[in-house]
Amino acid sequence: MLNTIGVTVRFGKRVLFEDVNIKFAKGNCYGIIGANGAGKSTFLKVLSGELEPSKGEVTLDKGERLSVLKQDHFAYEDFRVLDTVIMGNHELYKIMKDKDELYSKPDFSEEDGMKAAKLEERFAELDGWNAESDAATLLNELGIETSLHDKLMKEIDAKDKVKVLLAQALFGNPDVLLLDEPTNDLDIKTIYWLQEFLINFDNTVLVVSHDRYFLNKVCTHIADVDFGKIKVYPGNYDFWYESSQLALKQMREQNKKKEEKIKELQEFIARFSANASKSKQATSRKKSLEKIELDEIKPSNRKYPYIDFKPDREPGKEILEVKNISKTLNGEKVLDNISFTVKKDDKIAILSDSEIAKTTLFQIIAGELEPDSGEISFGTTISHDYFPKDNNYLFEDDMILVDWLRQYSSDPDETYVRSFLGRMLFSGEEALKNVSVLSGGEKVRCVLSKLMLSGANFLIFDEPTNHLDMESITALNEGMTKFKGNLIFTSHDHQLTQTVANKIIDLNNNKVVIRECEYDQYLEEINK
Repeated sequence: MLNTIGVTVRFGKRVLFEDVNIKFAKGNCYGIIGANGAGKSTFLKVLSGELEPSKGEVTLDKGERLSVLKQDHFAYEDFRVLDTVIMGNHELYKIMKDKDELYSKPDFSEEDGMKAAKLEERFAELDGWNAESDAATLLNELGIETSLHDKLMKEIDAKDKVKVLLAQALFGNPDVLLLDEPTNDLDIKTIYWLQEFLINFDNTVLVVSHDRYFLNKVCTHIADVDFGKIKVYPGNYDFWYESSQLALKQMREQNKKKEEKIKELQEFIARFSANASKSKQATSRKKSLEKIELDEIKPSNRKYPYIDFKPDREPGKEILEVKNISKTLNGEKVLDNISFTVKKDDKIAILSDSEIAKTTLFQIIAGELEPDSGEISFGTTISHDYFPKDNNYLFEDDMILVDWLRQYSSDPDETYVRSFLGRMLFSGEEALKNVSVLSGGEKVRCVLSKLMLSGANFLIFDEPTNHLDMESITALNEGMTKFKGNLIFTSHDHQLTQTVANKIIDLNNNKVVIRECEYDQYLEEINK
């Protein structure tokens, strides 16, 4: 079992978290959440031993092994792929190397024989004879072909290096597994495989991720880094989020009787328990939820932006027709004879392995790029606005944030503009920042503000969740879901795509596949 005893981390006068006392039990998966800068990744580094806490200690039961997902994709360039995976069990790998060194000695002595016997004994205890076959099986399941196993890491693609390092972390059934953003740079198929692996994993997992769908699938508990503390709650991310909102609502309704609050809580828990799937994780989660008490739920300290896209007019029957669009960039044909129609109430997710293809299509629809052939025709009632993946060109002018947003507002009054910025978490002096110093996440919130002010009834989003924290992603998800106009978008956020889209357009394999269904249903269809 992994334990923290009075763990405190300070950087100068700033306290990230203090006096953390948690027992991370076997069989549970803990999702570590918190606002940007709260200390999620720092906490994992403390648990792994990479960073010493300012106070307190981390303990691991004797004989147990802890494994960490490495972030440096170029740290093993001169090692064989199979060996890189086996390095996940450091002791086993060292024994293998020590054995090889001993047996290769030309003057093998009696003393060497005794050393070799001890190494062989420990090697067998660690299931060393199956190490290469186990590593190979793991790699194959992650989509790394057998032909690549004996190659050096520097000889394989970057996307495959990500999978090899994941295999390294998972290798050898570690007692405790620490994963920091494990779904980054993984394809959908591999993410699904990892979900199933973790659901059926019998030991302890701690994971930091911005992928809400992933956290909902794998987590039995949520460890929330907030108020300078780390508190563990039963359930997945959605349960934590909705329970914290319930706690906030109940706190505001001070006059509500405790009996009423308890009844409301019981109904809330019953709803989540009823929705549980048949997986082991969900069963464990259900048992934990049934034991929760009123005082265990606390309102969150998080700040959520207010995102609400309100069209100035309702769209008519004719929305958008895309006819035979083709486009070549730098000698490569990225769009080839693309046609589809957007109907009233359509919210369309665009799928493609090619990021360039999706961005090019959006630029053409938005009118920022001309097609080589084909045409775009909007209905007469349609007004559109565009969220670009690369938004830097919108911030090239030297101006403060209030003035930047004012140019997109029908009401130039500073009080109105500043109140709008306040809803997007730019309060007080934050609204007077020069746009040149804004972070990636701040720029995204600014562009979302621009779209809200436009009053457009047709919105185009190219990866709008990039650079956003979980709070902003959740708010954006709700805003896109509630929007009364039409949407066409692409996003790597599974939950956003699943909850917003009612139509899928897949541009892979040089053809257009259109399905009027939710994202998960479409994935089930293509994976049969």
